[in-house]
Amino acid sequence: MTEASKKLRRLGLAAVFVLAASGAAAQLQEFSTGQRNLACGSPAATGDGWPIATPESVGLDGPRLCGIAARLVATNANVHAVVIVRHGKLVFEQYFPGYDEPWGLGGGRHDFDSATKHDMRSVSKSVISLLVGIAIDRELIKSVDEPVVKFFPDYSAVKSPGWDKITLRHLLTMSSGIKWDENRAWKDPENDEPHLGSEADPYRYVLSKPIAAPPDTVWTYNGGGTDLLGNIIERVTGQSLEAFAREALFAPLGISDWEWMKYRNEHVASAVGLRLRPRDAAKIGQLVLNKGEWAGRRIVSSKWIEQSVTPRFQAIGYFGGLFYYGQHWWMGRTLSGEHDAKWIAAMGLGGQRLFIVPELDLVVITTSGLYGSGRQGHAALDILANFIIPHVRDRNEAR
Repeated sequence: MTEASKKLRRLGLAAVFVLAASGAAAQLQEFSTGQRNLACGSPAATGDGWPIATPESVGLDGPRLCGIAARLVATNANVHAVVIVRHGKLVFEQYFPGYDEPWGLGGGRHDFDSATKHDMRSVSKSVISLLVGIAIDRELIKSVDEPVVKFFPDYSAVKSPGWDKITLRHLLTMSSGIKWDENRAWKDPENDEPHLGSEADPYRYVLSKPIAAPPDTVWTYNGGGTDLLGNIIERVTGQSLEAFAREALFAPLGISDWEWMKYRNEHVASAVGLRLRPRDAAKIGQLVLNKGEWAGRRIVSSKWIEQSVTPRFQAIGYFGGLFYYGQHWWMGRTLSGEHDAKWIAAMGLGGQRLFIVPELDLVVITTSGLYGSGRQGHAALDILANFIIPHVRDRNEAR
């Protein structure tokens, strides 16, 4: 390579870096000016039940949290919301425009603020777990050890051999042993998940699946089991899933603006269809952190919460097998410097992440649009490990 060509190459690379930097700066400027809350994540008091406080008043580092937006730009995270709650108070929220694929609307650029509902995707599964717990608390379901087929006598002729041994607990812990595969391309006919929306009778489809392993022996991610649980709730309550969720969970939490979407076959998408505002999703996290209470009111029993967030299986083959799985809740840990913090989480496709850190009395939620990306969820872990956990000032006073 000649000296002249080397010089041109250096100039070209410099131009690329300048363009990249200016693009990131422009995006950050857009984030800043497009937000409803321009004071670096200061949450708005909207009368939705959240007490509002400053990060410093709850032992967090406000200036450090102000660096989150720049990190999201630098990592091309396409995060749409960051909401942080500590000691039961909403202390930080920021919203960013970006690519998203809202249910039924297709992909495109969207703006977000504190009033915008976001697809929760598989965070819905964790909410179904709470609803099952409430139904058990009300004695509408005897226990998680009830056989699934008991609730579907109208499908007795189609159930595969071995279904009699599968209980609600097996569906909740994804250890039913059903032959099920969601880890394929969406258009692959062997992918079971699309059938939940395309089959005229998705419950028949799930109940007719063969049993590949004895229950309670193999963990396999399975949204079909969650859809069965959603329908069981409807059968035992005599209400639609939406009606029961509204009365038993969302209304007590002061959540009024939400949707539970339906598949094109008009069956409610129990496993993936919930849409919430991020600050309302944070209430779900606070409810679990408070062992089933919100604002002094018991909504679900502490026993159910304890059962749900007790690790039951290593989630082998999903998220690299790094996490544990309970009853539709994930468990893991974040190492940040010398601090090793255990957390509970609800997770959804695209980077929807709800983290609960009991020992720090902390709830963090992010929403995102990284569907199909191997980086989805990285931003939430980055925020925990580098912007929150190492900078907690009242660690010894937390739970």
